[in-house]
Amino acid sequence: MPLEFQLCPGRAIGGQHPCFIIAEIGQNHQGDLQIAKNMIKMVKDCGADCAKFQKSELEHKFNKKALDRPYTSQHSWGKTYGDHKRHLEFNHDQYRELQKYAKEIGIFFTASGMDEMAVEFLHELDVPFFKVGSGDTNNFPYLEKTAKKGRPMVISSGMQSMDTMRRVYQIVKPINPNFCILQCTSAYPLEPEDVNLRVIKTYQTEFPDIPIGYSGHETGIAITIAAVAMGAKVVERHVTLDKTWKGSDHQASLVPDELAELVRTIRTVEKAMGLPIKQLLPCEMACHDKLGKSVVAKVPIPVGTVLNLKMLTVKVAEPHGFPPEEIFNLEGKMVKRAIAEDETVTEEAIESYNTKTKC
Repeated sequence: MPLEFQLCPGRAIGGQHPCFIIAEIGQNHQGDLQIAKNMIKMVKDCGADCAKFQKSELEHKFNKKALDRPYTSQHSWGKTYGDHKRHLEFNHDQYRELQKYAKEIGIFFTASGMDEMAVEFLHELDVPFFKVGSGDTNNFPYLEKTAKKGRPMVISSGMQSMDTMRRVYQIVKPINPNFCILQCTSAYPLEPEDVNLRVIKTYQTEFPDIPIGYSGHETGIAITIAAVAMGAKVVERHVTLDKTWKGSDHQASLVPDELAELVRTIRTVEKAMGLPIKQLLPCEMACHDKLGKSVVAKVPIPVGTVLNLKMLTVKVAEPHGFPPEEIFNLEGKMVKRAIAEDETVTEEAIESYNTKTKC
């Protein structure tokens, strides 16, 4: 059984705990604080567990040339990439305001720390857990420093190899055992053939002592539901208020109706997963009493007869007698009272017969 741990106060993941659903607002707020608050409220109303953003300290994440390069994309918010990112980046006070708002309405709040200084700020902000985006998963110094903060971690694995993910595990586990890994493919939107949900099972086998989850960038909710059915204990999906808004993430994001349906369906699937024990359930008894079959006599069977299969058949019968799976065990048993043709064969008619499976 994978390790269980508290990802957020009062909310454990792993084992039989419900899947933890992260709604990734990221920078789909368009750089507008009110839109960001509206999105936090939407995420809460849709039933997700956590509203997540992306925090960067731009001069630490990018070098000067990267910030100064022209950015002419249709999604651009400025002439240079730096101008674009500065438009979308909330400052520390704004993050505190968003965190306060999330607390007021009762939803967990965190962010991906996109560089080491952003992690320092989020640690100061006292977020419940750190999210490591795929772009930093192979940034081992960053990973080590983040793990040493002691907060739970959720680590995406987009763009990485299995060898890299083994190294991630080897680095983080001795420092901070409270982490999980998410299967992820970094494409926006993600085509179904590139999802590779079977990697979830590979991770579960390779890392049996940590929870495994899924971060999806596909359209729709079906694939994420399948991930939960395969055992994902954390799922993350980008969300938006309008897929036509400017920004590269909106197309691969869920609108409110989709997010609400995702949450509802995940909770239904979790109920349906049930227990790994196959047994006759109380809810099946009505059907069993109506349709369940019993062993009956194919021919009249006198007292003292030693039974063989030619004398027996299986029918829906009244009263219930031996269930069909007992028919082979009846062969060779002696009859102690006569059984009429088409009569149910019951325990009282058979010499020295005890069964634990009799209906």
